[in-house]
Amino acid sequence: MLYRPKSEHGRLVDEFIREFQHRYEDHKLDIVDVDSRDGVATASLYDVVQYPSVLVLQSDGYLSKMWSGDNMPLMQEVAYYAGAQGSLA
Repeated sequence: MLYRPKSEHGRLVDEFIREFQHRYEDHKLDIVDVDSRDGVATASLYDVVQYPSVLVLQSDGYLSKMWSGDNMPLMQEVAYYAGAQGSLA
């Protein structure tokens, strides 16, 4: 999950993260501030230009699925792709 914690979408994303981790404890959700060194590198590597963004990555780093912008994806959809494809970022 790439986002800016202190932005207009920060609270919405924080709520999504809490609820997702509560419902899907077996999935690992990496939360990255887009303004951090890791965030800048990840955004550049996967061509992310809108925030927040949810990326599903395979173990080799291949991007399986990405959602970007103000409309958050359904948690079930994220869990499905993460379970079938890889891990979440």
